[in-house]
Amino acid sequence: YRFEGVGYPTVQALIEDHLYTREIITKRSEVVIIRPIPRATWELNNDQIELKEKIGSGQFGEVFRGLLKPTNLEVAIKTCRETLTEDLKRKFLQEGRILKQYDHPNIVKFIGIAAQRHPVMIVMEYVSGGSLLAFLRFHGANQRVSALTQICVDVAAGMRYLESNNCLHRDLAARNCLIGENNIIKISDFGMSREEQEYIISGGLKQIPIKWTAPEALNFGLYTWSCDVWSYGILMWEVFSNGGNPYPGLTNSQARDEVDAGYRMPCPEKCPSNVYKLMLSCWNKEPKLRPHFSQIHQQLIDMKSSLLDF
Repeated sequence: YRFEGVGYPTVQALIEDHLYTREIITKRSEVVIIRPIPRATWELNNDQIELKEKIGSGQFGEVFRGLLKPTNLEVAIKTCRETLTEDLKRKFLQEGRILKQYDHPNIVKFIGIAAQRHPVMIVMEYVSGGSLLAFLRFHGANQRVSALTQICVDVAAGMRYLESNNCLHRDLAARNCLIGENNIIKISDFGMSREEQEYIISGGLKQIPIKWTAPEALNFGLYTWSCDVWSYGILMWEVFSNGGNPYPGLTNSQARDEVDAGYRMPCPEKCPSNVYKLMLSCWNKEPKLRPHFSQIHQQLIDMKSSLLDF
């Protein structure tokens, strides 16, 4: 690394030497380094990241388990395909920009972005249990009602935090939650998220998960916190249905028409009646009548404490 003349093994060594000697950077500019701005801790070098096995793929690229040097911290790494348009690359980085502001035990932890060269990578904590959806499908039938309710409590806690920070997730579903140590749930996949209280959907419904999306978002393109509440109700149904597909037997189009006509999914077999009542309140036709996540969270805590464990 060099400005003019002597080369240095690292950028840091280059900067430190010019800071000490007060030597001009280039003869043409006559600029001298007086107060260098240090790199933020989340700005990673690509060389710090060692990719291991592939653990998934998404809209923007592949997801790997890997190590972050020099500590060899186990991490999850989302990579961005080089062939993406500039607009899609910006959308890829948006997830990192949103996540780096948040710190909550029920939200996957952001570690950094490596963007010095391709592939651009978003680095997050590695959550060893995999997706909540897979857990429910393999182990849901063996879970006690109290354990399933605790899953809902965890997701509500994370969403309560996001709502308090005016963050719309916009893709809340069991497939986008991870299960960590001691079965703690962490909300993930912020690729569709927005930092605002209200968002107008544009560009059609191509990327929208129809069966999880509130009717006002589908019909009028208006997305608010109450749309995340609707999606949360669908997630609750997934939890108590062992990871079943919502509106079984219906296509996306049929499910949308049925919901508009007033249909709501029946209570899953293992779901307590008071939990189902809360689920139905999340699906209120009037967005303003749906509970806030703070209310949902507290109600579920109260319900769990009164459950007979079966």
